Amino acid sequence: MIFETATPPNGTVRDWLDARAAGDGVAVVFPETGETLSWSDLRDEARRTAEGLTGLGIEKGESVAIIQPNGREGLVAVYATLYGGFRATMINLAAGPDAIAYALGHSGARFAFVHASQNEAFAKIAPNDVAAIRPDDLEAPAPLHDITPGDHALLMYTSGTTGKPKGVVHTHASLLAGGWTTAVAHALGSRDRGFCVLPIYHINGLCVTVMGALVSGGSLAMVSRFSSGKFWEQINKGEATWFSVVPTIISHLLHGASDPSDAARARLRFGRSASSALAVETQSAFESRFGVPIIETMGLTETAAQILSNPLPPGVRKIGSPGVGYGNEIRILTADLTEAPRGSEGEIAVRGPNVMHEYLHNPDATAATFAGDWLRTGDLGRMDADGYVFVTGRLKELIIKGGENIAPREIDEVLYSHNDIIEAAAFARPCTQYGERVEAAVAIRDGSVLAEADLLSLCKERLGKFKAPERVHFLKELPKGPSGKIQRLKLADLL
Repeated sequence: MIFETATPPNGTVRDWLDARAAGDGVAVVFPETGETLSWSDLRDEARRTAEGLTGLGIEKGESVAIIQPNGREGLVAVYATLYGGFRATMINLAAGPDAIAYALGHSGARFAFVHASQNEAFAKIAPNDVAAIRPDDLEAPAPLHDITPGDHALLMYTSGTTGKPKGVVHTHASLLAGGWTTAVAHALGSRDRGFCVLPIYHINGLCVTVMGALVSGGSLAMVSRFSSGKFWEQINKGEATWFSVVPTIISHLLHGASDPSDAARARLRFGRSASSALAVETQSAFESRFGVPIIETMGLTETAAQILSNPLPPGVRKIGSPGVGYGNEIRILTADLTEAPRGSEGEIAVRGPNVMHEYLHNPDATAATFAGDWLRTGDLGRMDADGYVFVTGRLKELIIKGGENIAPREIDEVLYSHNDIIEAAAFARPCTQYGERVEAAVAIRDGSVLAEADLLSLCKERLGKFKAPERVHFLKELPKGPSGKIQRLKLADLL
């Protein structure tokens, strides 16, 4: 497998891992433990585990759940599942018990790689027909399935406006293309080492850093989680040349006390920001303080991460824009789904090899997301004369907190589960730390003594702390349109 900038990768993840293993290069270093994993060792571990999974009778394309934080164990689980021809079903550890149970059931997974830290939670929420994989289970290997670029490779759940997460399916081809678009935009090569601080159960962590390293032939420095106090120390110890983060992390670093060492500054080519808009002031202040250019980008789970990126210096970076298309085509659509004139607002659409295959078990949602072969992002924007896209809003009502999509209706349903609630609606409130935070408004029955603390506790129990609203406002009646539908988007201004 040869990396060519002009064309998307061919073959499967198995092919590419075999090709990288033929050399003697480093695949991953783990600054927290001091471990180093070569491409050949990673391939050998992945292959042995994959043969063990085949011996369990798992069919080609069948979901295998991965309930793992970042680390050697989780990375091997991902590569083993892909190498064996199974569908790596990434479980978001921050999603809350309801969403995790839904993903396990909806995916049809019969087996799961469960980290020791997740055993207790898994036992409580997993359907009875999903078993945690133990080392002893993998001791009867069987020959691997034959796989092709068009076979299912990845299943990742993303929130939608209906409240039920949608299962985004990527093939080996589109998964590899997600790493390729990153490599093309950032001119990644064998000497580059990305800092993987974002969880690989998110599309950014998995495709931008993990697949980006596989396709470009570079390597990774991987840590278990973000720590503002250890970030620059880990960058230096891991000898990273670039990093991918979200605006929340950039803000935390900017307000932190530590700075990169001179060696780290000299080694770092760039940092990239994705998942939500980066404030102009934050980007300028970061670059001024740390001397590291930030490349703003845009991506979706449905596109194996990146669709837009600003060029590297000395190319023109337009502050406030996530850039231009690399490896795919971008179009602005009018309301009738035709191409909008340059400079006018419409829905951002994308076409390219990194676009998803389908939403699992949801042909209606799949059809609605495409206009011909163009994937509709649900975001509003305009394109300038140079091809740079400026995002102006969202068609969808998703709340984007720290780069994580949260469906308001998912919160509504928990609030409505309380008998005293008459009306409920969650909404986004601008937030300097997370970009957006979750709040909600409710109308309760006459005579109720229900308090805000009661509802906050209910939401935290059902949804987890991250998705739960920070405030619940009590109104006599929520605003409604002519049809009687609650006007969620008016709540932030009203309150």
